[in-house]
Formats: sequence, C-alpha cells, structure tokens
Amino acid sequence: MLLAQATTTFSGPAVQWFDLAPLIALVGGGLLLMLLSALLPGRWPRGGYAFFTALVALVAGTFACIEWHDVQENGPKSLVGGAIALDGFSVFLTVVICITVFVSSLFLDDYLRRVELDGAEVYALMLMSASGGVIMASANDLIVLFLGLETLSLALYVMAASQLRRLDSQESGIKYFVLGSFSSAFFLYGIALIYGATGTTNLPKIVTFLDQNVLLHNGLMLAGIALLLVGLSFKVAAIPFHSWTPDVYQGSPTPVAGFMASAAKAAAFAAMLRVLVVGLASYERDWQPVIWVLAVVTVLGGAVLAVVQTNVKRMMAYSSISHAGFILVAVDAAARLGHSGDNRGVAAALFYLLAYAVMVLGTFGVITLVSRAHDGDQSLDAFRGLSRSRPGLAFVFTVFLLAQAGVPLTSGFIAKFGVIAAAADAQSWVLAVIAMLSAVIAAFVYLRIIVSMYLVDPEPGDEQARVRIGFGAGLGLTLTFAFTVVVGFLPWWAVDYARDAVPHLVATASP
Repeated sequence: MLLAQATTTFSGPAVQWFDLAPLIALVGGGLLLMLLSALLPGRWPRGGYAFFTALVALVAGTFACIEWHDVQENGPKSLVGGAIALDGFSVFLTVVICITVFVSSLFLDDYLRRVELDGAEVYALMLMSASGGVIMASANDLIVLFLGLETLSLALYVMAASQLRRLDSQESGIKYFVLGSFSSAFFLYGIALIYGATGTTNLPKIVTFLDQNVLLHNGLMLAGIALLLVGLSFKVAAIPFHSWTPDVYQGSPTPVAGFMASAAKAAAFAAMLRVLVVGLASYERDWQPVIWVLAVVTVLGGAVLAVVQTNVKRMMAYSSISHAGFILVAVDAAARLGHSGDNRGVAAALFYLLAYAVMVLGTFGVITLVSRAHDGDQSLDAFRGLSRSRPGLAFVFTVFLLAQAGVPLTSGFIAKFGVIAAAADAQSWVLAVIAMLSAVIAAFVYLRIIVSMYLVDPEPGDEQARVRIGFGAGLGLTLTFAFTVVVGFLPWWAVDYARDAVPHLVATASP
C-alpha cells in the first residue's frame, strides 16, 4: 500500500523533449560516436570522425534555428521544472557553440591524422564539452549552471592533454585541470553562500526573494557573489585569473586551443550575463564596480602582455584575454543601462561573442597549417615570407588579424564599435577611452605578424617549406573568412539577431 501510494503521489518535472533537441543531439551524437567507433574499429573512412561530428553540430544548430522562430513567436519557456530557460539568449549562444564545433571538427581532422592520433575520442569530448556550454547558456538554476560548467571543463582538460607525443600538451592539461578545479570550488562555494542567503539556487526565485525581502545583514550574499565572480572570471580568462591561458593555449593542440578560445569563452560569458544581469540585478551596485576594474586591467593587460611575445599562439592567448576585456566592457554597460530597460550592452556582448568565435577559429586554423609545415614551430619565424609561398593563405590570415584589430569592413570592427558605443551610451567614458587605447596597442601585435609574412624574407632553407591545405581545413578557412568579410560589409542581419536575443534574457527572470 505504501509503495502504491508513493508511486501515485510522485510527480517529476515535465520534459519537453523537442525543446531540448539541440542538447540531446550533441550528447547523443557524442555517445553514438564512441559506440560506433568501438563496434567498427579501423573501418571508418578517411575524415569520417570529423564528418560525423560536423553533421551532429549541423543537426543541433538546425534544431536551435527552429527553436529561435518558436521563441520569437511564442515567447520564452521554462523547461525541466524551471531548471533550464529556453529564450532567444540561450538559442543564440547555442548556435554560436554549434558553429564552433562544426568549424573545429574541420581543422581537427587533418591535424589528428597528421600526428597519427586520429580517433573518435577528441571529437566525442568536443561534443560533450559543447553540450556543457549549451547547458551553461540555458541554465536557469545555479546548480544546473555548475553541472554545465563541469561538463564543459572536464572535457576540455582531457582535450588539452590529448597530444600524447608532446610533454607540453600533457603539462597544459594538468595546469588547466589543477587551476580549473580551484575555480570550480570557488564557484561552488559561492552557490552555497547564495543559497544560504536566499534559500534557493533558482535564478527567478532569487530575483523574487530579493525583490520581496531586504537583507539587513547581507555579508553572506556579498561573499557568495564575490566567489561566483572568481569562478566565472577564471573561465573568461580575466586578469588576474588569466595565468593558465598562455601556457594552456601554447601546449594544447592548436585546433583545441581555437575551440577553447571560442566555445568556452562564449559559454562562460553567457553564464556571467545570465547570473549577473538577470539573477543578481538588484545587487548591481555591488558587482558592477568589480566588473569595471576587471574590464580595465583585462583589456589593457592582455594587449600589453601580447606585445612582448614571440610565439604566435601565446600572442593569440593574450589577445583572447584582451578580447575578454572588451566583452567585460559590454557587461559593464549592460549593468549601467539595465535599470532603464536598455539592453544594448547585452546585445553588444552577444554580437562580439559571435564575431570573435568565428575569427579566432580561422586564426587558429591558419596557425595549425603553418606550424605543421615547420615541424610544429609556432614562432614568428615560421610565418616569415608566407606571402611568397602561400599568398592566398597569407591574405586570409591578414584579414583575420585585421578583424581582431578592429579594422573597418570586418566583423571585428562592428563588434568593437558596438561595445564602445554601448559604453558611451552608458556614459562610461573612461572605460570607452581605455578600450580604444587597448585596441591601438593590440593592433601592433597583429601588425608584427603581418609584417613577418609580407616584409621579412624567409630563413635559408625555408624557401621550400610548402603549407598544404586539406579539404576540411580549406572549407573551414573559407567559411570563417566569408563570415568575417560579409558581416563586415553587411552587419545588420547579425546585429538584429543579437538584439532580438536580448529581451528574452530579461523575460525569463520573471517568476
């Protein structure tokens, strides 16, 4: 009788399976890939793993596009008992993450076969990591956000150490794992403190509690917010939580470093925007000054530290730190403009994440090809005279570098202009000027590489070094180059998508 009563009274949360289709596609694709590779060892065609992964990303992205139209017409939804939010914000970031998986799989194919490590493991880990990123972008609960963060991170730790024949790859994986574990602990302690202060980890319920109650002694809440900021700042590589970035980027397989710089950064900033701008908007006066300071030191520090580097991957690592500073400028603008219902800061951050993800994937794709032709050399010397042996590749790389510098008629210019315009609208003039100054400093870094390709003669013996471009890498470069240029000339459609994603970010916070 007791068993029958327990069975009749138990009611779990309803699961809307189709609304979870992008996440199911990524997780199911990773599991299916591992299963098929175990059942059919050695029978996969050339490039089969990469093709399967790209197909999974395409399917997941297609489901996300279908959900975009549904969300725009019918409004946001709360899924799985309020644990996951389906809105324009989460769908936009899901598409960005699917794009990174699709392009990264194209660059990984040729790289893994060249180093004789071709297999399903790295591709499956990338799909699992992407699923964690999607959970982070969609999380409506801090516990769910932590699960997504760990899913993203654990897969990346192994991917960073996946080049078994190089000690620096294994070293980067260990460093990333140790430091990432500390940041995850800070984040988890922050969740515990916020739960102690509000009695819940659900973001809409936190908003309701803070609207209906005044915390006379809010030390517990402030400590929780501080620890959350530490964990999220590590994931976005904000200074002073950036020390892992150059070593991990340099030691990791180059396509994996590109995936880290794009997908992981997009997921981390998605979590930061949803938690701070939505869940903790009432404490904006407490966390916004911290974001301001982080933005200043990150956007300037990343650019200055990149200037003194001679390894191109380390240059791109510090450059990614500077780009994170730009997005933090947009987060600061979102905090300042949020009270008036103006969401241009969030829109600027979303567009920047999309544009940066594509251009940095193309950048690391070129670095993968050039370093392969020079026995893994990633220094500036490996790029000397590239315009003579591969003028087309040098031109594509130049466009990517100019886009990161924010040169007009590229997607990078639109992204940087949007962030600075949002800061100006928020009357954060000092931060806007500092961001423009850092862009000038960072431009010197990119010009050093361009000068090496066009104006410096190759070293004796390197004249015969020929960069070979496979089909997958060529397709990846073509797609990323086309996006960077087209958005630079015709940015309005992408800007409109970013703006349409913003209102639903706020709507999901309502109880």
